[in-house]
Amino acid sequence: MHETSKMLRIKKLDIFILKSFCTLFMGTFFICLFIFMMQFLWKYVDEMVGKGLEMSVLAQFFFYSALTLVPASLPLAILLAALITFGNFGERFELLAMKAAGISLLKIMRPLIVFIIFICGVSFYFQNVIGPEAQTKLWTLLISMKQKSPELDIPEGVFYDEIEGYNLYVKHKNRKTGMLYDVLIYNFEKGFENAQIIKSDSGRLEMTADKQHLYLHLYDGEQFENLKSQNMNQKNVPYRREAFREKHAIIEFNSDFNMVDAGIMSNQSNSKNMKMLQAGIDSMKVQNDSVGRGYFKEAMNGTYKITADLKKADTLKIEQAHLGEYNVDSLFNVATLSQKQKIISTAVNRAESAGSDWSFKSYNISQTDTSLRRHMTSWHEKLTLSVACLIFFFIGAPLGGIIRKGGLGMPVVVSVLIFIIYYIINNTGYKMARDGQWIVWMGMWTSTAILAPLGAFLTYKSNNDSVVLNADAYVNWFKRILGIRSMRHLFRKEVIIHDPDYTHLPADLQALSADCRAYAEKKALRRAPNYFKLWMAGANDEEIEGINERLESLVDEMSNTKSIHLLNALNNYPIIPVSAHLRPFRNYWLNLACGLLVPIGLFFYFRIWAFRIRLNKDMERIIKTNEDVQKIIETNLK
Repeated sequence: MHETSKMLRIKKLDIFILKSFCTLFMGTFFICLFIFMMQFLWKYVDEMVGKGLEMSVLAQFFFYSALTLVPASLPLAILLAALITFGNFGERFELLAMKAAGISLLKIMRPLIVFIIFICGVSFYFQNVIGPEAQTKLWTLLISMKQKSPELDIPEGVFYDEIEGYNLYVKHKNRKTGMLYDVLIYNFEKGFENAQIIKSDSGRLEMTADKQHLYLHLYDGEQFENLKSQNMNQKNVPYRREAFREKHAIIEFNSDFNMVDAGIMSNQSNSKNMKMLQAGIDSMKVQNDSVGRGYFKEAMNGTYKITADLKKADTLKIEQAHLGEYNVDSLFNVATLSQKQKIISTAVNRAESAGSDWSFKSYNISQTDTSLRRHMTSWHEKLTLSVACLIFFFIGAPLGGIIRKGGLGMPVVVSVLIFIIYYIINNTGYKMARDGQWIVWMGMWTSTAILAPLGAFLTYKSNNDSVVLNADAYVNWFKRILGIRSMRHLFRKEVIIHDPDYTHLPADLQALSADCRAYAEKKALRRAPNYFKLWMAGANDEEIEGINERLESLVDEMSNTKSIHLLNALNNYPIIPVSAHLRPFRNYWLNLACGLLVPIGLFFYFRIWAFRIRLNKDMERIIKTNEDVQKIIETNLK
């Protein structure tokens, strides 16, 4: 019965943790997806503005872009949700209560780990099944939007050049009736030299029913047109001038939205799943290998074949023997001047021809190699982006437990910083792999290799309640390294259970002062220590440890006093570091090696000497404070 209730209690806790996380995860996911969509929209806003696209086209664009950005939004959403969830647990002391009940952090995270593994599978499914189809639809839509003509909206007072082959200027227009006034049209369809200029008092533009042409109506104007000159030497070019009361023209202008064929995306790596990518990788490797071997054979049989344009006897000798047995320069020197010129020109022509030929062949090989690397990076990206969800959870959950700050303040800042670091590392590795500077798998898995140990380290530290992100711990460590000590800050206690025994305190203070004098004289703290004996001395100084223990015991007893004067005097006692004046390391051989390395040894030697002088001052300060405390006890408290 007890075991059953325990299982039910843990199950309720798992449900509580899942509800807390999933609620925040849904909100952070849509926020991250919205941010990524705004970034994506900002890149392609020029392709949509001013083209009169229908709402159905825009809806498709937003839908497919959202589908393609789901895998990129999941890691950041998981990181932010985990930080906020465990930050809330820590801030509301719920995490402390769970750990007090004997539940470790890993057990608290267990239901969420199962859920995140499921999210990793969802991310992989989106990238491998839904993503390629959405990418094909999205980029087909983007290419179609780029090719669509802009919406016809001629502004006032400026030249409008969105109609191919025409430049229109309208001084004023009536938006209600659509009439244009003071119209100037430049027609460059026949070229700039044969431009046609039309000036009209008024006019109107209409779109035909098939949305393939513009119907132009002009009223009360003139037309000027250059005529082709029949004589090439004629300086003056004739032109024709025509006045009209009404003129009509049809201009070709396709304003309809036409979707391009999706087959243009068939060779793109982002429109393929892992099976198709692997097939493409294998085929491109075989293609490059076969083409490379063919180029090698062609080069050995053609470009690097031994030929020379000398006498037939010399050519036969070269063909019958190895080239290394002959001095090519001597053969060239015995040739006549015309032969030399012919040989040089032939060599230059062959070199230029071979260079251009190999440049073209290398371009083909490099294009295939670039496509191969893109396919390989896309293959690895489907895995790394899925694994990033799990890694970000193991970073966010323990980090939230360590920071213990909920809400959207500190977690958002930390999430953005971690994601920026991840983005920089991942993008650098991707570009190195894509450009062939790194091995593909190494570049694509660099971010995972760096962040996975960080997640494991934070999980271990948080599970052991480490103060890895406690600023006070690092401040105290730096103070200890630099020899900076804290000051005592004793205040009057509101509740005192045991009062100090003022009858025995004077004798104890006198005995402590005597021991401090004896210790300072025995150790000769003011004098420089022996350099060689310093590194072989004992690890602990039991005498100073005893003096410090007695001092702290007396201070603790006297801190129960009600006297403000005595408390102020107690704050004058120093806090003694009992090991600062000794050798720096606990290991005997490490200290010995430090002493042998004279530059390092000298640094620690002078540091220890300075701490010995400070310890001597501490002894004097304890003696002086003991005397002040005795006077206060004798005068006011006895």
